[in-house]
Amino acid sequence: MSDFRSLLETFENQFPSRDYCIEIGCPEFTSVCPKTGQPDFGTLTISYTPNLKCVELKSLKFYLQAYRNEGIFYEHITNVIFDDLVGTLEPRWLKIVAAFNARGGITETVTVEHQEKTG
Repeated sequence: MSDFRSLLETFENQFPSRDYCIEIGCPEFTSVCPKTGQPDFGTLTISYTPNLKCVELKSLKFYLQAYRNEGIFYEHITNVIFDDLVGTLEPRWLKIVAAFNARGGITETVTVEHQEKTG
């Protein structure tokens, strides 16, 4: 799998002393099943409380589109995106909910959450 983290761009949080939540919906996420080669479709919801940086949305769009042809399991892609966002943004809090569409009558939702360590 490729390293797409470098596609992510950030900008300075204008309110770093305030806790607020940014929620980003990505209803057209696609990747490929590594077993069958069939496309997987899902909705990603990325919620985070920024610290010093916010993600620039156009770069996030290109970053997510980069996975369109990647053969990767649901659990893996969710955690890779999570690691890339936490590593790039260093947020106070971040949560990703990846709800994948039904295939063969089965749906799957993967949730992963980060809380900034204090003290």
